[in-house]
Amino acid sequence: MDLEARKISFVQEFLRLQNEEIINSLEKMLRMGKIEMMEQKQVPMTMKELNAEIDKALEDSKNGRLTKASELKSKIQQWD
Repeated sequence: MDLEARKISFVQEFLRLQNEEIINSLEKMLRMGKIEMMEQKQVPMTMKELNAEIDKALEDSKNGRLTKASELKSKIQQWD
């Protein structure tokens, strides 16, 4: 069975599911799989890139383009 056929079969089976616990588990597995794939594709920054990011952060700070940690924490808590 090729990949496209497998995906169609999986989606059909998924649509028949009535168990929320299984759906939650599949959602979690999908998120974790995506994260793992992204981590494998990451390439370390060069020193030049790192210094450019630092310069940009300092410039953002000088110009008031910041997000308070408490605001960020509140946004993150709303993700779930």
